[in-house]
Amino acid sequence: MYRPVDSFSSHFLPALPSAFTRLRLWVALSFILVLSGCATFAPNPPQDQSNICEIFREQPSWYDYAQESQEKWGTPIATQMSFIQQESSFRSHIRPDRKYYLGFIPGPRPSSAKGYAQAQDPVWEEYEDQAGSLFSRRTHMKHATDFIGWYNRRSQQQAGISLSNPEHLYYAYHEGAGGYQRGTYRGKPQVLRAGREVAARANRYQSQLNACEAEFQCRKFYQVWPFCRS
Repeated sequence: MYRPVDSFSSHFLPALPSAFTRLRLWVALSFILVLSGCATFAPNPPQDQSNICEIFREQPSWYDYAQESQEKWGTPIATQMSFIQQESSFRSHIRPDRKYYLGFIPGPRPSSAKGYAQAQDPVWEEYEDQAGSLFSRRTHMKHATDFIGWYNRRSQQQAGISLSNPEHLYYAYHEGAGGYQRGTYRGKPQVLRAGREVAARANRYQSQLNACEAEFQCRKFYQVWPFCRS
């Protein structure tokens, strides 16, 4: 018997997915691409890390994130960025180097520190519970600056450190509030040196930011002087 071509095709070929199924597949694929993009396409570290104005000119959104953290927690923008430069040199996915046995067998990392702020797992989980969310990522500058602001506010409350004292905030950041109060940093020359570097950089960043901050406050089309954030 003669069979029409259309009937033959519909009998032997698999049915095309419905519009609803295609939509679900498209949403799932988009979600996977977004996640992979977040993990893969992180910004390159700024070329000139000695000048906060140049850093924000390369990454203007970083100013917004640091400004939001400052408004929320009180740590100055310059101090936040000095911490991040000290901890990661603005590298989003950096982790402590592994120890290698016999020169080629990888061992464990010395700590769980990760991301811009080099936050370790236990304190990052505290941050997620108290101020962040399950979607907070150590590899995203928005969450790194918020974490630093949150941590420094806690150091202020627990150890009485002024938010305008970047050197001692860094000691507490490195040693924890309890370690800071016991003075453990005093016996660690490397930590003392890092704290002094953080303070000197924060002061330099603040001086630079005083001269250029207006361009980041009023750069968007809906931000009109004098109604920009100050």
